Amino acid sequence: MRHVLLSALLGVAAMTTHAADSNAIDWTTPAEAAQFRTTPSYADTLAYLERLQLAAPNVIRVATFGTTPQGRPMTVVIASGDGTFDPAAARKAGKPVVLLQAGIHPGEIEGKDAGLMLLRDIAVTGKYPHLLDHLVLVYIPVFSVDGHENSSPYHRINQNGPDSMGFRGQSQYLNLNRDYVKADAPEMRAWLKLWQRWLPDFLIDVHTTDGADYQYDLTWYTEDPHKLNPAVNEWQHDAIFNHAIPAYEKRGHLASIYLEFKDGRDPRKGIANFGSGTRFSTGYAALQNRPALLIETHMLKPYANRVHATYDLVELMLEQINQHPVALLATTARADADTVARAHHPHSSVPLTFKPDPQSTPYELKGYAFTISHSDISGSHWIQYDPSRPQSYTIDNWNGLLPDLSITPPAAYAVPAQWTAIIDKLDAHGIRYQRIDRPVTIHAEGYQLDDPSWAGKPFEGHLMLRDFTQRTAPREVTLPAGSVIVPLDQRTANVAINLLEPQAPDSLLHWGFLNAVFEIKEYGEPRVVEQLAREMLAKDPALHAGFQHKLHDDPAFAANSSARLQFFFERSPWYTAQHVGAYPVLRLDAGQLHHLPANRAPTGSDGNP
Repeated sequence: MRHVLLSALLGVAAMTTHAADSNAIDWTTPAEAAQFRTTPSYADTLAYLERLQLAAPNVIRVATFGTTPQGRPMTVVIASGDGTFDPAAARKAGKPVVLLQAGIHPGEIEGKDAGLMLLRDIAVTGKYPHLLDHLVLVYIPVFSVDGHENSSPYHRINQNGPDSMGFRGQSQYLNLNRDYVKADAPEMRAWLKLWQRWLPDFLIDVHTTDGADYQYDLTWYTEDPHKLNPAVNEWQHDAIFNHAIPAYEKRGHLASIYLEFKDGRDPRKGIANFGSGTRFSTGYAALQNRPALLIETHMLKPYANRVHATYDLVELMLEQINQHPVALLATTARADADTVARAHHPHSSVPLTFKPDPQSTPYELKGYAFTISHSDISGSHWIQYDPSRPQSYTIDNWNGLLPDLSITPPAAYAVPAQWTAIIDKLDAHGIRYQRIDRPVTIHAEGYQLDDPSWAGKPFEGHLMLRDFTQRTAPREVTLPAGSVIVPLDQRTANVAINLLEPQAPDSLLHWGFLNAVFEIKEYGEPRVVEQLAREMLAKDPALHAGFQHKLHDDPAFAANSSARLQFFFERSPWYTAQHVGAYPVLRLDAGQLHHLPANRAPTGSDGNP
């Protein structure tokens, strides 16, 4: 007993000495030392984090969760009040997990410098010693590391500091904040694994806005209620709108909802929803049944102001969650349970697209006086703000959205084994599926897609499928061994739906992963189709009438000999046997799902952790 008591006393003495030593160290961050004229390099950022870890090993743990295309480590910091550095331990302890990420657009880097300051004040200075008592913080100081190191004074023309800024795209010129669903970038695939391992309860994504001038030092955005589980929407509104933002403004800041002006040349015309979708961070979090906050500091405010604005709002959000951890955990558990239960309600509806609510609400914009003049340079209008003259305007707010196109989800999807690009994406998102171990012939619902048109130029490395017609068609298909069945009684069902339903804006089809289904592989020689056309016309008077109407109504068709022959070829069995436009993913109802072989291999995202 005496030995145990002595050891305890020595431990307390060591901790006291360690704390005193930490307080004696200069913990000024690199940005603070530079008076926020500059932001530190990635190496200097990691060096500061390593110092924090060394000083507070029971609070801070620095780890690597991926590698960039240029070979740099992707760093994540796990911070906890009691050394809870493992997701299983966090769940066992009933601690919600908050994912804070910075530098997905590395020129917008306030979140990195604010995060260093906040971790310091949690771990070593004692300013917020209990902020992480009841939660675990997973912090990515720089998401797009290669883009961060591609720094230049000329990357963000609209922005007031720091002196040099990172580049919006990563080293393969991909915008990570358009990559959440298609997951092309190695950085995003690493992030998805991190997400699946920790399964955060709340996401904060830090950015800097572009656009108009106004008084606010920070604007913020959350997904529209129609995109969210009701429990998630209720928690999000209460925690952010009712608590964090009012507390933030009491600290002397001025905040606004996200400001996307309908006409950037005249803010009096009102604001609209900027169109966040599942390819964006907050939109993807909504698919995952998680609340999320987008922070957008105002690019024209001094960098120091923007960093402190980020610091304060993040700290207040953590404070709110730390005080009420059970509320957040109950919210995300309810949302997941609702998604799983929906699979047992065959007439449920899931919106894929959204349209503006035609009813606006008034909004008081705290802006500046401005003039609008004609420009001889652009031939259009030129707005010029006068920041010395604050002025408020009552404008229309059209931020609200309403569901537009909705679908009834199937009980499961079936993906034939040969469509490995689809299965790879299921794996990337941690979507559970089962592989069949022998060929199976099934009767299922499929889609026939016709009249495709593609965008005129690439976007994020893809030539996107812009439009097509779609109809439901019964299909009999023999699924080869290794095909996968994706049941929708799982928490990631919304991700699967948005990947696999063709009309979802970020479906794999829209991103161009399945363009080959529209390609004709077998053709007819003109001389052969000439004969075929005559035989078809002789047998089918309706076809003859349709051809004559087409000649009469479409002069371009009438003048195109190849199109005229193609008219007949596409109506022949030599074309239909190619199944052009047959969407390969099938929809299974509960009965079809239950009649599949009982010995399907339950791999669950192919067995990957």
